[in-house]
Amino acid sequence: MVHVDNALAGRISSAGLTSSAAVRAAGGLAGLAAAGLFYSTVVERNAFTLRHSTLSVLEPGAAPLRVLHISDLHMTPHQHLKQAWVSELEALEPDLVINTGDNLAHPQAVPAVIQSLGGLLSRPGMFVFGSNDYFGPRLKNPFQYFRSDHTRTFGDPLPWQDLRAAFIERGWLDATHTVRELEVSGVRVVAAGVDDPHIERDRYETIAGRPNPLAHLRLGLTHSPEPRVLDRFADDGYDLVMAGHTHGGQLCLPFFGALVTNCELDRSRVKGVSSWGSAMKLHVSAGLGTSPYAPARFCCRPEASLLTLTPVSNGDAEFDEDHSLPQLASEIG
Repeated sequence: MVHVDNALAGRISSAGLTSSAAVRAAGGLAGLAAAGLFYSTVVERNAFTLRHSTLSVLEPGAAPLRVLHISDLHMTPHQHLKQAWVSELEALEPDLVINTGDNLAHPQAVPAVIQSLGGLLSRPGMFVFGSNDYFGPRLKNPFQYFRSDHTRTFGDPLPWQDLRAAFIERGWLDATHTVRELEVSGVRVVAAGVDDPHIERDRYETIAGRPNPLAHLRLGLTHSPEPRVLDRFADDGYDLVMAGHTHGGQLCLPFFGALVTNCELDRSRVKGVSSWGSAMKLHVSAGLGTSPYAPARFCCRPEASLLTLTPVSNGDAEFDEDHSLPQLASEIG
């Protein structure tokens, strides 16, 4: 007969309890990971939201202007939920639509993009393209986004010429490396854009110089909000620059925010409105899509933005009160 003393039996019992607790802890962590993966890839990735902001950037005397900012659709033909949500944006009846690129994620996605935008293409609009209008997505090591000097690889060519032709045929203006002037709802707008700085296609010298001083709004467009380009817009006297590309960080942490911006922009400006320099505002859209190879968002819902642009104060209290709108902090899902 084998005898086990009480001390040894206690150690064996404790080891068993410890092992059991470790198994339960591992199971709990696995469950949390699975829940997080489901939430980020199924729930939040499709929790489209409309963000509202009010910016005082117009010249005194101008009427308020409602601008819808759309970016980073990363559309594939079978994303019917996203397509249906985007098609409902027409009901907002914006005065101006701005599209800052990365519309495509599939070579056959042009019809889906055009159909989703629908009646918005009949409204005044302007656009610039991003890298994922020119090149398809590829599977990448996600840790490379933490390095700004990583080697970029490009996927297969996408039919950006067809998308550009469709936009222009419906009436939108290509702002790439050109200066555009138009009147929208009584507001004189001068706008200029650059091709995607993220892949070094920008040629700011083609639009360099101070824009028309008689305009009520001087608007700059770029896909990636690279500081070297933002500095040029600010130096030339632009009131507002609109950009996308960052996806708002895409995967964010509570109380910390974005881990990366995927460009040289600092994390504090990864989405929404911020100031750049003493006189220019920057609006970065968190975008509506993701790469098909990284279909997840966490603490960073996909979004379009409705910006209400109002005049800066002209010293007339009655006029300022009539033409100002309260800052909207709410989101409409």
